[in-house]
Amino acid sequence: SGHIIVAVFLGFILVFGFFNNLIVLILFCKFKTLRNPVNMLLMNISISDMLVCISGTTLSFASNIHGRWIGGEHGCRWYGFVNSCFGIVSLISLAVLSYERYSTLTLCNKRSADYQKALLAVGGSWIYSLVWTVPPLIGWSSYGIEGAGTSCSVRWSSESAKSTSYIICLFIFCLVIPVMVMMYCYGRLLYTVKQVSS
Repeated sequence: SGHIIVAVFLGFILVFGFFNNLIVLILFCKFKTLRNPVNMLLMNISISDMLVCISGTTLSFASNIHGRWIGGEHGCRWYGFVNSCFGIVSLISLAVLSYERYSTLTLCNKRSADYQKALLAVGGSWIYSLVWTVPPLIGWSSYGIEGAGTSCSVRWSSESAKSTSYIICLFIFCLVIPVMVMMYCYGRLLYTVKQVSS
């Protein structure tokens, strides 16, 4: 019954996540006024989130219906890799977006729309993500079944030196640093807005 409850929630995430992000992409393609550098970052987040729904949530949804992982060993590695990759892309894009918002407000007279920088940020988020998600495929840690046995991720419970060092680096460079960037940028942004208001 626990697996069925999880499957129901994953079904909602799959359907609504896919269609909501699809609507964002359709609107971006349909209206030229939406095609600006900031929205390119938002589009990047929508693409990565939609790809998680297609390639990741579907497998976990089906596995929860069956009560066990149905993707096999290769499917497990694929699932762990793509979910990690797309998740890091979204997180890095959010960090870049926070910096863009902060710098636009504080340097508003010195900046103009720069599509080249936006494309560089989008491409950079994918490259950065691949740098951190490919290593488990080639021996620095690994991807495996986690939790209730219906999804896969990095082997968090492994106590080997390789796995521990990878998890520490992943935690620092793919969570702590992006979150600190967001906290700093939005904190400074809030401070600037308060200064302007007063």
